[in-house]
Amino acid sequence: MMLEWDGCLNGRDVGGLPTADGRRIRFGALLRSDSHTRLTAAGIAAVRAVGISRILDLRWTYEIVREPSPFVADPVYRNVPLIAELAEQGTTMPDAYRTMLDVNQRRITDVFLQLGEAPPGPIAVHCSAGRDRTGVLVALALSVAGVPAASIAADYARTEGCSGDTILRTLAHLENRHGGVHAYLLAGGASPVQLTEVRNRLLSEDSPIW
Repeated sequence: MMLEWDGCLNGRDVGGLPTADGRRIRFGALLRSDSHTRLTAAGIAAVRAVGISRILDLRWTYEIVREPSPFVADPVYRNVPLIAELAEQGTTMPDAYRTMLDVNQRRITDVFLQLGEAPPGPIAVHCSAGRDRTGVLVALALSVAGVPAASIAADYARTEGCSGDTILRTLAHLENRHGGVHAYLLAGGASPVQLTEVRNRLLSEDSPIW
């Protein structure tokens, strides 16, 4: 569902995506977008009206300095760079995503765990374009929640200029090199209980521990 946040060109709620066991991602659980820097006054008011419990800004420090978030002083805001600066330079998509994941495993896992640690309420995740860093983090979250790869790829492809094949190949890389998304996050420092917390938070109803 697209978000009516004036000034965001790529905002949507990932709620409604089906899981392999017949459940669905809960509407209002996870919201993804491009940078909030361009939000109008009406857009800022719309974001606040949602009652967001946590904003995770995945951008680098220099991006924040250049284009600060309008929510930087809000208690719900966190700047948590998903990857080390310049980690993906010199590669092309989807190689950049594979490099991003391989080089930043602990950092990415730490940011991922904040999805489960946030206070109750909607979580908004964004980077600059709402495509690469946001796309990778959301793909990990949806995978942990049990959404099939094809549905994750279809959601990713809703972003202008993005191909679902990029995410399919990224998830295949995680499977082939790291043993899958769960194994990747566990090796990055997550516990099974923490992954279950993220999974249950996103689902429309509680799920058993796998």
